[in-house]
Amino acid sequence: MPESTAVLTKKDFTSDQDVRWCPGCGDYSVLANIQRLLPTLGVPRENFVFVSGIGCSSRFPYYMNTFGFHTIHGRAPAFATGIKAARPELSVWVVTGDGDGLSIGGNHLLHAIRRNVDLRILLFNNRVYGLTKGQYSPTSRIGMRTKSTPAGSIDHPVDPIAFALGCGATFVARTVDVDAPHLQQILRRAHGHPGTAFVEILQNCPVYNDDEWIEVEDRKQRADASLVLHDGEPLVYGSKSHRRGIRIENGIPSVVELAEEEDPIEKGVAVHHERHRSPAYAFALASLGRPEFPIPVGVFRAVETATYENLLEEQQRQAIETDGVGDLATLLQSGDTWTVEQ
Repeated sequence: MPESTAVLTKKDFTSDQDVRWCPGCGDYSVLANIQRLLPTLGVPRENFVFVSGIGCSSRFPYYMNTFGFHTIHGRAPAFATGIKAARPELSVWVVTGDGDGLSIGGNHLLHAIRRNVDLRILLFNNRVYGLTKGQYSPTSRIGMRTKSTPAGSIDHPVDPIAFALGCGATFVARTVDVDAPHLQQILRRAHGHPGTAFVEILQNCPVYNDDEWIEVEDRKQRADASLVLHDGEPLVYGSKSHRRGIRIENGIPSVVELAEEEDPIEKGVAVHHERHRSPAYAFALASLGRPEFPIPVGVFRAVETATYENLLEEQQRQAIETDGVGDLATLLQSGDTWTVEQ
């Protein structure tokens, strides 16, 4: 039976390579959930491509039984753009980290997002450099003590969600490594989005920054520490006995205490709408963080606009219609030419 018509399983997407992450690393959960998800998407295995740069997360292509590229530091978005432009039928996934994607790779990530290339960009955020043994990263908190900041970091951290929104991302989401149902739901949404789908995955590094996201990873703390975004529903979080909501006035969020049966909308709690054309509302959500606010997880923004590869294809079609198919040899010999003699 041809592979494109075979019924695929997780095993089909699992390579024969030994997985070499530290015990307890959040990457294991992300890998397992992606391997479970891909067989359900209706895409032939040979049409998946995983592209990575440098870092712990960037070993991902070795562990996926698909096509893949382990490229150079920070340049995965550039490679992925080339792949998608040349082969638009492929499902191209970029796997990067907070260091690889937002430090040396920040410029490349910016341009891939603003072009709206049809890519799935998964940014694993553990707020530390793991592969190079525990230096601070672009997302590390102020005051964080690491091998490269023994007196505490004085850099203001980059917020990946705000960064993506600032680049004009048409799909922006956040999920958590160990929350398998939510992780798969968000990745499925990202797969179905036409254009750049940017997903921040809060991921634990048990060796160099353990429990950085414990409040949203621990099921006992998750209800009070996270705000799960549902399109068309009010921004309510907390336990049944201690419900709270998020009000947004003049772009400024605040916390509203809610009685057990109280209507949140009557109390001025904002209703989540992920399809606002303006990113202003999503920016307000991106500003929420512990300890004053819960950490939002889910889809912040999902709008549709023309993708880079579709615009490129149309531009090529118009050029051929106007000037003909063309010939490379003729082009190279046209205009001013020189003959170099010995």
